[in-house]
Amino acid sequence: MSFIVAIDGPAGSGKGTITKLVAEKLGFITIDTGAMYRCVTLSALKNNVAPTDEMNLKQILNNIKIEMKKVDGNQKVYLNGEDVTKQIRTTEINKNVSAYSAIPYVRAKITPLQRKMGESQNVIMEGRDIGTVVFPNADVKIFLDASDEEIAKRRYKQNLERGMDVTYEQVLEDIKRRNELDSHREIAPLKKAEDAVYIDSSNLTIDEVVEKVIGIIEVRKTKKQI
Repeated sequence: MSFIVAIDGPAGSGKGTITKLVAEKLGFITIDTGAMYRCVTLSALKNNVAPTDEMNLKQILNNIKIEMKKVDGNQKVYLNGEDVTKQIRTTEINKNVSAYSAIPYVRAKITPLQRKMGESQNVIMEGRDIGTVVFPNADVKIFLDASDEEIAKRRYKQNLERGMDVTYEQVLEDIKRRNELDSHREIAPLKKAEDAVYIDSSNLTIDEVVEKVIGIIEVRKTKKQI
């Protein structure tokens, strides 16, 4: 019997970090759904295919192969056999991913792939519509949030560590723009599922958030076994 944990929240809220740490502690498989949409975006940009170019974008989707593998203890993302782990985290991808991920036929292609990954194993999956669309019957749903300013601080620090030349103000503007787009798109908008547990991480350490999430999961697992 599989056990599914869905963690949703805005860009930069820490979903990826928390998901990875919780998965390591509980032995769950982690699936970075955002990376899948980033792969679509990267492929489209490399082939000069705009979000409005339906014919060529559908051709990309028909031939796309996305894999997530553990290599030397690190999770890598492969697009059509190529390691794109770093390529999908650039500023260019950050600016364009919302436009491609909002397209109905893109989501129609990616969502079944996400569901298939969680059919037969204990999975913790993060994204923006996991608890509302991908796994509406998930055993645990969490909405992880933080203020735009706190998210921008975290993302700016990450960018500096990656050697990216971008200002805090640019990062903050990008965060606000992206969350606005994600929250108001017609298909699978970013929103808290009615039965999700809300966690504001603005004033919490990573360890404190991990502890909260694990506590919620353990309670639900115990109830499911009864």
